[in-house]
Amino acid sequence: MLKPNDRSVQLDQVRLIGSDGSQLGVVPYVRAKELALEAGEDLVLVSDTSNPPVVRIMNFGKLCYEQKKNLKAQRKNTAAQKVKEIKFHINIDQHDYETKINKAIDFLDKKFRVKITLAMRGREMAHQDMAFELMDKVTEALTPYADADGKAKLLGRNISVNFAPKN
Repeated sequence: MLKPNDRSVQLDQVRLIGSDGSQLGVVPYVRAKELALEAGEDLVLVSDTSNPPVVRIMNFGKLCYEQKKNLKAQRKNTAAQKVKEIKFHINIDQHDYETKINKAIDFLDKKFRVKITLAMRGREMAHQDMAFELMDKVTEALTPYADADGKAKLLGRNISVNFAPKN
């Protein structure tokens, strides 16, 4: 919302709304400004697209404060989507594998996104086929709880895939 002394809007006749919200009708801009000065308030442009433009008698500083407060409250309520990462290696033991899968399922039940990363060390890079088999096994285990964002991808020495919880 802008103050009507902005030159981009041509104001001859305006629809005036009082400080209490009452309709004061279509009046000349000069008269609307006089009424605002008498009330000790500002004349605020509410809608410049309507014909005639709509202005309101109100405290502009209070309006700005309320808008900032509402925007801050909205940002506070929208939590950022958190991503939990679980790392695997090719030579993982069966019990460790089950523990990590259960932890991933727990994260998915709590509506977190999960990134599964398989890190390869040293000569493990020569056995990428085993690594992709393990990632397929992980994907298959998590399918009832989550949707994979795509196929597992090799990036450097890591193979990763992201999962989003099912609704």
